[in-house]
Amino acid sequence: MRLSGFVPPLCTPFTPGGEVDTGSLRRLVEHLLAGGASALFALGTSGEAAHLTAGQRRTVVRTVVDAAGGLVPVLAGVIDMTTPRVLEHARDAAEAGADVLVATAPFYSGVHPVETADHFRRVRDGAGLPLLAYDIPPCVHSKLPGEVLLSLASDGTLIGLKDSSGDTNALRRLLVERRRRGLESVFSVLTGSELTVDAALLMGADGVVAGLGNVDPAGYARVCAHARAGRWEAAVAEQDRLAGLFALVEAGSDMSGTASAIGGFKAALHLLGVIDCPVTAVPLQELPGDGVAVVRKLLEGAGLL
Repeated sequence: MRLSGFVPPLCTPFTPGGEVDTGSLRRLVEHLLAGGASALFALGTSGEAAHLTAGQRRTVVRTVVDAAGGLVPVLAGVIDMTTPRVLEHARDAAEAGADVLVATAPFYSGVHPVETADHFRRVRDGAGLPLLAYDIPPCVHSKLPGEVLLSLASDGTLIGLKDSSGDTNALRRLLVERRRRGLESVFSVLTGSELTVDAALLMGADGVVAGLGNVDPAGYARVCAHARAGRWEAAVAEQDRLAGLFALVEAGSDMSGTASAIGGFKAALHLLGVIDCPVTAVPLQELPGDGVAVVRKLLEGAGLL
């Protein structure tokens, strides 16, 4: 499977009581497909996967798979601290109909690159689905080495990478080495740095996984389309517009950065009529009223409201 283009990491809508709101989740899938998503990524960071029960995770994947109706591949995050836990999530995701799994390195305890490679091989073999690596050092406290990633690509363990490391130098070196080894057709590289998508695509990345794409999927789809066609000035202009809208992730005060970002996405989706309720998973706080007012103003400025 070759992944490219705009792949949104879906938010997980909740009811006021904290259960997964499957009706709103279906509308979100429709919103993203209409905006040009080339695949759907459930249970990533924007989907608050770390805060969900195993049952809620299964509900999310089943709902997204059903709502997508086979139009695009569905990626399912199976993020957890240890290999056995990840394998449990992986089997659940496979049974729910996911097409691709997404996993980080193990975390809490530090891991050596040899142990990380073994972890990915066990997940790939145990679940029997294509596997995408998720590099997010701020959350798992280790960086995925390029040599490990390319070795796992060469032996068929990994089909790609979501790079949320923010390390542009490492990304550039990885893309150069991928090209040198002739792995471009079997190993996709998707950037998670949503303010510099145009730069990543120019370097040779295949696409983007952008949380803000929940709010403005068409914008990120346009950046990718412009890049594919070599319209770099248009890609930069669209990226600049999205950079302005990205300020909504900082709309919250007296709350964590994660809560502010996810709360901003959900407040925007609620204002746009995509989801019924902007509540976030405990212990993350919901965006307060003054933050929602900031989000509304940004949506109006971007021409979305």
